[in-house]
Amino acid sequence: MTYVIAEPCIEEKNTACVDVCPVNCIRSDGGPQYYIDPVGCIDCGSCVPVCPVSAIFPLEKLPKKWKHYGESNKSFYQREMSHACKSK
Repeated sequence: MTYVIAEPCIEEKNTACVDVCPVNCIRSDGGPQYYIDPVGCIDCGSCVPVCPVSAIFPLEKLPKKWKHYGESNKSFYQREMSHACKSK
């Protein structure tokens, strides 16, 4: 299981989730939201209770209206890995 940050976070950009993540797997591309690394996430759930807008969900419990955030989260990290490989 991995966690996903959904629509309530758009433009919120509160860093409480980033601050409590023990494995530093929550990042932003400078855009309107944060993303959780689906590979690096250890499923500890530390980010969930500190989110001031209740935007973090386990992928399996992501509300239907926000399912596309699961895919956009995955795509963000695929792009990140692609850029990291190209810069080596």
